[in-house]
Amino acid sequence: MPGIVIVGVQWGDEGKGKATDLLGGKTDWVVKFNGGNNAGHTVVIGDEKYALHLLPSGILSEGVTPVIGNGVVVDLEVLFAELEALHARGVDTSRLRISANAHIITQYHRTLDRVTERFLGKRQIGTTGRGIGPSYADKINRVGIRVQDLFDENILRQKVEGALETKNHLLVKVFNRRAITVEEVVDDLLSYADRLRPMVTDTGLLLNDALDRGEIVVFEGGQATMLDVDHGTYPFVTSSSATAGGAATGSGVGPNRLDRIVGIVKAYTTRVGSGPFPTELFGEQGEWLRSRGFEFGTTTGRPRRVGWYDAPVTRYATRINGLTDLVLTKLDILTGLEQIPVCVAYDVDGERYDEVPVNQSDFHHAKPILEYFPGWSEDISGARTFEELPQAAQDYVLALEKLSGSRISVIGVGAGRDAVIVRHPLVD
Repeated sequence: MPGIVIVGVQWGDEGKGKATDLLGGKTDWVVKFNGGNNAGHTVVIGDEKYALHLLPSGILSEGVTPVIGNGVVVDLEVLFAELEALHARGVDTSRLRISANAHIITQYHRTLDRVTERFLGKRQIGTTGRGIGPSYADKINRVGIRVQDLFDENILRQKVEGALETKNHLLVKVFNRRAITVEEVVDDLLSYADRLRPMVTDTGLLLNDALDRGEIVVFEGGQATMLDVDHGTYPFVTSSSATAGGAATGSGVGPNRLDRIVGIVKAYTTRVGSGPFPTELFGEQGEWLRSRGFEFGTTTGRPRRVGWYDAPVTRYATRINGLTDLVLTKLDILTGLEQIPVCVAYDVDGERYDEVPVNQSDFHHAKPILEYFPGWSEDISGARTFEELPQAAQDYVLALEKLSGSRISVIGVGAGRDAVIVRHPLVD
């Protein structure tokens, strides 16, 4: 099964980087197919911790070719800062390949993202302010700057001039900001062109050729299902396709090449930014779960909102993505609880909903209907087989599997690279 997609099941930060890294020794290619440097992955290898924001986590695995696909928006400053930081730590980054069709995040995208978010006030989306949304907006409006444009200065200048013609009116007349000159944008982008050129290619061709040879290609999604621009909690979503379907459009391979769809889900739930979150915890319980799970953004450092496991959300993600497997992460964080609540349905104004309501207003007002499962006090971080888990932990996993609609193939029991239990291998 050469084509494996890894996607988040909840609102992101589920541990997708670790899941990708787990496949590293059996993988030939790892492709990032959506998002930008708003999608942070943390990978722990021995005593070393790596925080990746833009690069595919496969860059840490020897012999793997990491690819930034056409569905990604690329901040070149961030790209080269990450590459230099990894190089300084002895990581070989020379294999990285970048799609010529990927779009660029420019200075004016970052500026517009920040000022627009402040302008929205109470209606803020909760963006990272890194220009991702405005870059995708330009892509859809057909005024974006692509990686390949950096290698033709005349084309680049024309495109920047066209983009700034309207954006400067907005910056000056609406947001009371200074106009951005064409020269400063062009000069900034061209300063990266020579370093970028050796990495840029037709990545769709490379990946299809690799699949034809039977090589294993992992498609690593940023953000998660509930942040998908089509299927998430709109408008409190990201600006790209974070579901399994985005792996095809964001990389240039056909959907029939995707053999296994792996969803990553925490043993509880978190999200960042604004938007509905039925199982959200506040007060002491929320602080306990946040601090114990160290739920702070890899990219932003801001505290994540936390809540109990939401089974209807997982079932929804199973359907939307066509999940074949689940990777359950951070089971160890729940150690010490006498009882563990799980959301099995919602109450919306007295009516029970067993699935995620189609109406966003209903989802916003949904209250979780909880079932309680016995907890455990034993340290599970050293467990490497399912049978080594306490019976209560085994029962909890089996209950989530039944509620979620997909088998749980891998269980994360700690932060380390090897702190996993494999019930069903993700690669045969």
